[in-house]
Amino acid sequence: MRLSDLRGRSVAVWGAGREGRAAVIAIAAHGPAELVAVDDSANFLTLPWEGPLAEAAPLVTGEEGFERLAAAEVVVRSPGVPQTHPWLVELRRRGATITQGTALWMADHAARTVGVTGSKGKSTTSSLISHLLNAMDRPNVFGGNIGVPTLDLPEAELYVLELSSYQCSDLTDSPRVAVVTALFPEHLDAHGGEREYYRDKLNLLQYGPQTVVVNGADPRLAVELGDRAVIRAGAADSVNVAGGPDGTPWFHLVDRPLFPRAVLPLVGRHNEGNLCVALAVLDALGVDIVGRKDALAVAVAEFQGLAHRLTEIVDPSGLTFVDDTLATSPYAAMHAIDAYDGRPLTVIVGGNDRGVDYTPLREHLAERELTVIGIPDSGPRIIQTLTGLPKVRTELVDDLTEAVHLARQLTPPNGVVLLSPAAPSYGRFRNFEHRSEVFAQAIQTTTPTHP
Repeated sequence: MRLSDLRGRSVAVWGAGREGRAAVIAIAAHGPAELVAVDDSANFLTLPWEGPLAEAAPLVTGEEGFERLAAAEVVVRSPGVPQTHPWLVELRRRGATITQGTALWMADHAARTVGVTGSKGKSTTSSLISHLLNAMDRPNVFGGNIGVPTLDLPEAELYVLELSSYQCSDLTDSPRVAVVTALFPEHLDAHGGEREYYRDKLNLLQYGPQTVVVNGADPRLAVELGDRAVIRAGAADSVNVAGGPDGTPWFHLVDRPLFPRAVLPLVGRHNEGNLCVALAVLDALGVDIVGRKDALAVAVAEFQGLAHRLTEIVDPSGLTFVDDTLATSPYAAMHAIDAYDGRPLTVIVGGNDRGVDYTPLREHLAERELTVIGIPDSGPRIIQTLTGLPKVRTELVDDLTEAVHLARQLTPPNGVVLLSPAAPSYGRFRNFEHRSEVFAQAIQTTTPTHP
């Protein structure tokens, strides 16, 4: 379904946030017979619905919202509406036509799009792809889940999109290049279970992409994709990391060296994998990554890591504080912990408790020596899961500021204090940015304890 298919039809846009607002403006320009917006989650953070938005579509709230959704010929839901929402379950039972702004946009732009999803790494990888394409004289527009709704994007010859599982779930067109960086259980409460989450995430691949690039080192992707023909970045027959001419790790295209691993400023083995995927995408798009390896090395060295993803904050005490607030699952926290292997480490965990199984984190830390500080709401349950590990010291505190204060006392000089919560921010914070602000403020206001 395209935006043009909505002409002369009754349409209800479900959601009044960033995506819903973009959908209303875009749909209104195509002449629907009737257009209404529905918001069933209005709260103190809701922005005013006025001006061109109110002129294009009246906003309906409360129980009347379901009636308007049910009466519409087409429902355009925002990604934030979970698959398990009772209204959505009932609409699907009735056979309603349901789509999303990203699906409407993709129907017209798939052939010009690189779409990147994954349980971990999609933001960094999509940013890398866009950055490196620009450096290789392949201008592109970057957007999607990372900040710019697809329906707000300008016309361009090439797009690079970060796509969440929520955005992937309603697609009926796959992008020209479909990319998956990792797969592990995440957002299960919104999708209805692990199988449903994998189904929605991998829907990105279901409609004939020209090329599929995946992280070849990810075990769940290997199981889910089986013998499907894909480019497995990180494997020996694609872009990979191996010993280079000087004996240190280098990035290679198969067996042809590109540049040293040290060129990449991002820490962690997972970021090596992200760059392998990005370079494999450039290769698939026809960029001569061997012939232009020197220019690529410069571009990689200039890449700035994304905010709130292993963002280091050097402190006068000699400690390194690390903001990894976007690590909202145990698997993401495990990658972050691995990035600081060999250094004294204190990890702050906890946030909104979605009932996630933290056993994988316990298994990962079985032979590690570190301190873990738990904060509400899920902190106590995480700490309980880690109880009994011989080398893991555990502590519980009441809030993030107290956790930073305690971390200063417990972390040895030249050590690392890592905020990698393994849980979302909502409930105690407005959003992940607010959690980062509180973390940074706590660092500034607590007294350094090391000279």
